[in-house]
Parts: sequence; structure tokens; C-alpha cells
Amino acid sequence: MFKLCDLKDASQSVWLVAPKVTIGRAGSCDLTIADDAVAKLHAEVAVEDDQLTLHNLAGAGLVAVNGQPVEGSCPLQLGDQVKIGGRILAVLDPKVTKLKASAGSGVSWALRANHPAIAGRVFPVRETSVVGRSDECDITFSLSHLSRRHARLEVREGLLFVIDLGSANGTYLNNRRVVESRVRRGDELRFDTLSFSVVGPADDRDKTTVRPAVSLPQDKPATADAARAAAARPQPVSGSEPTRERRRYEGDSALAEGGGSGWIWVGGLLLTAAAVGYFWAHNQGLI
Repeated sequence: MFKLCDLKDASQSVWLVAPKVTIGRAGSCDLTIADDAVAKLHAEVAVEDDQLTLHNLAGAGLVAVNGQPVEGSCPLQLGDQVKIGGRILAVLDPKVTKLKASAGSGVSWALRANHPAIAGRVFPVRETSVVGRSDECDITFSLSHLSRRHARLEVREGLLFVIDLGSANGTYLNNRRVVESRVRRGDELRFDTLSFSVVGPADDRDKTTVRPAVSLPQDKPATADAARAAAARPQPVSGSEPTRERRRYEGDSALAEGGGSGWIWVGGLLLTAAAVGYFWAHNQGLI
């Protein structure tokens, strides 16, 4: 895609993509040039695929291409220079050509129309641009509710500002009436009911914020892990199988009780044997 750019002011440009691109002093033109030497509708570029054709609508001697006057129509090619009034416009391919803005910032601003009648049209903003109803304004709209000189746009060190020029119906930034205010990319700028989206360089708020690194929690001591594991083990409950210590204690007690009964039994046998021996000896006459 090609673009028609003012060599002295890169913000004054228009994409050559629509079937018909108009150039002139009137605010209704696709490329508005605030120059008394430029007619309201001065020239037109017809676009068909990659073929460009320039039509002189202002009259003989008022349009030239590469220094040669254009009486009616002529083809345009990449690199051609078109002189209209006191301006020289060049056919450029933005992918391979970069122009510096007149303010030297290398950045341009523009207004993209939201109003249904002109929705999508883009109006470049120069270092200083006056918006209003008068033909003398840099950006002109023939609407009765606009003041003749409604507001002024200024680019200061790459930043865009809007100043209301005492308009009757007011200038609004994001639905808030302002007298003078800084304007940022993406803002809605409205002159009474005529609304625009602001196109321009990224502001700080548009930059990606880098989140600081998050420290991961350190491993807990082994003692805590051991306590947690111990707590997770099932504990014996009432009526369950006795623990090893309890079984050992009960076994020792049983042995102790069993041992006492055995000694009593042995003693009884000895006494019985002694009694039997005594009666046998007595019957034999031994005692």
C-alpha cells in the first residue's frame, strides 16, 4: 500500500487505498491542506489495484508531477512528487520509507472520526492545527454547531494538547469539558457533538509493566515433615489390637502368675510323697 505524504510535514498524509482519494482545502477532503493557494477540491487520486491516476480538478497550471504541469490526468508511481499550491506531496511506501515529523520528534498525531457521516476518516494533526468551521482552519468542518475557530491542537515535545478557543458549544475530552488539557492516544476528543478517537504515540500507560520476580517459599525443616508424617499415621483406638508394649507387659504378667502356681503344685507333690513314705515304713515295722 502506498501513501501520499507532505515532504515537510509527515503528519499531512493519506493512504492511497480507497477507490477515490480527494485533496484540497475543504475539511471534507481525504487530505486537507490549509493553504490559500489550494482550492477546496484541488485534485483527486483514483486507485485501482496498484494503479494510481491523478486528476487535476483545479485547472491548468495548478498541479504538477515531478515538475511537469498536469492539464487533465496522469499516472502516478512510487517516488513521484506532486506539487499542489505551495506543497510537495510524495508517493511513498511506508514499509521502506520513514519521514521525520516537522517537529523533529519522529512521531505524528491524528484524529479518527467517530461521527457516522465521516466515520473512519483520519485527519492528521500538525505541530499546530486549528479546528473549526472557517475555511481558514487547518481542519475544517462545515457544521453550524462548530465555532469558526473552535479549538487548537498543539504538539509540544511530542505530546498533544487541546486548547478551546472560546467556542460556544465547548470542547470535550472523554466527555469532560476542558479549556486546555493534555490528550493521550485512545482518548475521545469531541468538539460539541463531533467526536474523534485520538491516534498517536504510546504513552507510559500503554507500556507493558514487568512484574518483579516472586520468591518461592523455602522447604520447611525435616522435623516439621516428621511431625506432619507422624500425625498422619493412624492411632490405635479403644477396642483395637493392643500395642507391642502392652502385649509384652501382659505376657510378662502371665508368666509371673504361671510361675507362682507351679511352685505350689510342686510343694503339694512333695508333701504327698512324704506322707505315703511314712505310712509304708510304719506298716513294715520300720518305724
